[in-house]
Amino acid sequence: MSEERNFIPLNLCLLTISDTRTEADDKSGAVLKKMVTEGGHTVYEQTIVPDDKYAIRAVVSRWVADHDVNAVITTGGTGLTGRDGTPEAVTPLLDKIIDGFGEMFRVLSYELIGTSTMQSRAIAGVANATFVFCLPGSSGACKDGWSKLISHQLDYRTRPCNLVELMPRLLEK
Repeated sequence: MSEERNFIPLNLCLLTISDTRTEADDKSGAVLKKMVTEGGHTVYEQTIVPDDKYAIRAVVSRWVADHDVNAVITTGGTGLTGRDGTPEAVTPLLDKIIDGFGEMFRVLSYELIGTSTMQSRAIAGVANATFVFCLPGSSGACKDGWSKLISHQLDYRTRPCNLVELMPRLLEK
């Protein structure tokens, strides 16, 4: 952290992907909302959609088209079952994939859940100058993804570099 830099609050959108969760029992969405707001950012919008790649893609597309949204975090749908389709829904929207995010997420998860982490297809990328992070659906995965990776990269004070300082250059030609 650099004491020479001031924190820059961002607008984040949160999407829970689940066929069964509601606002009343969406633990992962609640955990993300709490951590994002405690981290000084704004939850610009939050919603739940079923495990359907077109429903997921529609919401994420709308958010990345909104220039007031700086980042999107999804939770759920990153596993291997027939209904898990978040990477398939989101990847076509990405202009660039942040390969290191999925790699680092699985390294961190390995320390906690061992080889089960190989079942995670957590991904991240950039779409229309908006960062998109796709996390597994467990609240533990959301806590780890946010506290160990995303929060640091969405903090302008993080050194030697962070994603916030790249924002003005994301649409360069």
